[in-house]
Amino acid sequence: MVKPQLWLLVFTGLSGAVAQTDLQGQVFVFPKESADAHVVLEMNHNGPLQNFTMCLRYFTDLTRPYSLFSYEARDKGNEILLFKEKPGLIALFVGGEKVFFTFPENTGTSRGWEHVCVGWESATGIAELWVNWNPLPRKGLQKGYSISNQGLIVLGQDQDSVGGGFDAKQSFVGELTDVYMWDLATVTEAMRAASGDLRLPPSLLSWGALQYEIKGYVVVKPLLK
Repeated sequence: MVKPQLWLLVFTGLSGAVAQTDLQGQVFVFPKESADAHVVLEMNHNGPLQNFTMCLRYFTDLTRPYSLFSYEARDKGNEILLFKEKPGLIALFVGGEKVFFTFPENTGTSRGWEHVCVGWESATGIAELWVNWNPLPRKGLQKGYSISNQGLIVLGQDQDSVGGGFDAKQSFVGELTDVYMWDLATVTEAMRAASGDLRLPPSLLSWGALQYEIKGYVVVKPLLK
């Protein structure tokens, strides 16, 4: 297990790979199945999370399981995990508990991109998932729970320990873009903000000012149009 002080060093610049960049119009390309290729993100938050909304877009031809978004904290497995189990089935984990959402596959754009937004609130435990701007039936989990802010966000892999424990057969292969996360927004507000139609308070993650570090074979490329 990675000690907290070690992963915090990622963002001190000691590795020389940290970046804070406006990635509008850019994507992370994960070109091949791997047990190490991933992107580490820094979340801008000072205390435990009582609510969150996260949005992203992805493009892949995978049919096996893969991770879309993994947030792992010390001694708390799967604090937040959005995991595609198979076509038409996504699992959301909060604090190690999970619920499943089913949806019609291939409802994205003609180019194959899928847009997902997920939200959860502690007060009610209600979780909601929107796929391509369409809501799915809401589920409930971890009512009253607080999500630790002492963790690490990883794109491209499912963390079984903080910053590690990767399995190539659960790795993402494809393209990811437009990753946003808020601690206050509802999903409908977040989708409007991500499209530029609404101004929200400062976000936990913003694709327009993203602090990230690439590990392994991941490439930043322009979005294909």
